[in-house]
Amino acid sequence: MRTGISRRTLIAGGVAGTAVLGLTAGCGGGGTTSGSGAGGDGGDPGTLQFFLSGDANQGGGFAHMAEKYGEETGVTVEIVDIANDDLRTRLRNAAQANALPALARVGAVDPVWMNVTRDLRELVAEHNIMADLATTGEDGFVYSVPTDVTAVGLYLNKTLFDQAGVAYPTEDVDVWSWDEFVDSVRQVQAATGASYGMAMDRSSHRLKSFLYEFGSTLFQPNAEGVFETNDATSTALEYFHNLNDDTFMPRSVWLSEADGNALFKSGDVVSYYSGSWQIADFAENIADFEWVSVYTPRQPIQAVQYGNAASIVVFEGDQADAAYDFVNWLYQTENYRELAETSGFLPATTDAEITYANNQAAFDLYNDEIANAAPVVGEIKQMEIGFEAEGLSTEGDPLRDEVIRYLNDEIDLGTAIQNVSDRMTEAFG
Repeated sequence: MRTGISRRTLIAGGVAGTAVLGLTAGCGGGGTTSGSGAGGDGGDPGTLQFFLSGDANQGGGFAHMAEKYGEETGVTVEIVDIANDDLRTRLRNAAQANALPALARVGAVDPVWMNVTRDLRELVAEHNIMADLATTGEDGFVYSVPTDVTAVGLYLNKTLFDQAGVAYPTEDVDVWSWDEFVDSVRQVQAATGASYGMAMDRSSHRLKSFLYEFGSTLFQPNAEGVFETNDATSTALEYFHNLNDDTFMPRSVWLSEADGNALFKSGDVVSYYSGSWQIADFAENIADFEWVSVYTPRQPIQAVQYGNAASIVVFEGDQADAAYDFVNWLYQTENYRELAETSGFLPATTDAEITYANNQAAFDLYNDEIANAAPVVGEIKQMEIGFEAEGLSTEGDPLRDEVIRYLNDEIDLGTAIQNVSDRMTEAFG
């Protein structure tokens, strides 16, 4: 499996390489922000601009920590909260104008500016940051570190289960297989008259988790660079096709983009296969029934799909040392705990003990699922992070797109799998 990223290749290659070379020449002696003075010589680093998206909607954790850091050190960190759809463009424009901020929280490392980032490898080891979610080059250079994690998970309409008198696993003991889960949900449907047994978001992120739980290795390159998968993928996809029968699962979600979240919140769907990001929404917006998070079924593998919700990068320039010091401070145990508790994050460090204001049991369950997920989940995620950093991508989403065609009976299962393989090989092989 190819997981590394070559900095030297990036410097030499393509449009991204051109932008990077120009930046490298410009950044050696001049700051990338408006701050004056070098952070490493004891001088005033000036105001550190921190580009990110969505902090205000996640409890304002970064703004809170920036204020705390200013009180402790006298260094001002300015939070610049940018709409998510605009963040990538803003950073690309800033890079080409040689006006990058001191640091940023991003969805993915961008080849346009990745070669002017500070190496964060020491932070990974010092603060027990999840290494499989850090963007790492072949030479060990760490371009970014995750700030928080999201994971796929299963929600039940507890009220319907209680009404039907059907039990469900409340701990990591006797967790359902998919067969047992489907049987239990059908019992609840029969007893309560609920229209559907389960909704699942129309997303390859959710589908990957489902595939892993059947033992799928997903799609990986062989020695010749051709992407291939194992037989468990076929088994899982056929099972998924059978569930999309407009009785257990509404076909409208995957075939017509109906909103699985809205369907579950209507109270007429027994379960919802979605993820950790729903906890805050459900806590605030579901009042007509009780809901509960439970362990995802295993057939027979425990392997929820997880990933970095976002990652921090530090840009080289006059303020790089000061920005690095802030990030180092942010990941210190007490400070990171405060950030995670304020923002409701699943932690991206392996030793964090977080106490949440609400729904502690749900967060604990997700953290346990992540810690015990099969190794293949992290391996595939690291491969995908590497492709993103190299500027490689597919047109559309091969897995989602071809499975939709299969569900709609436009193509058979073998053709769907071959099409995914061909599209990934063309893009990444």
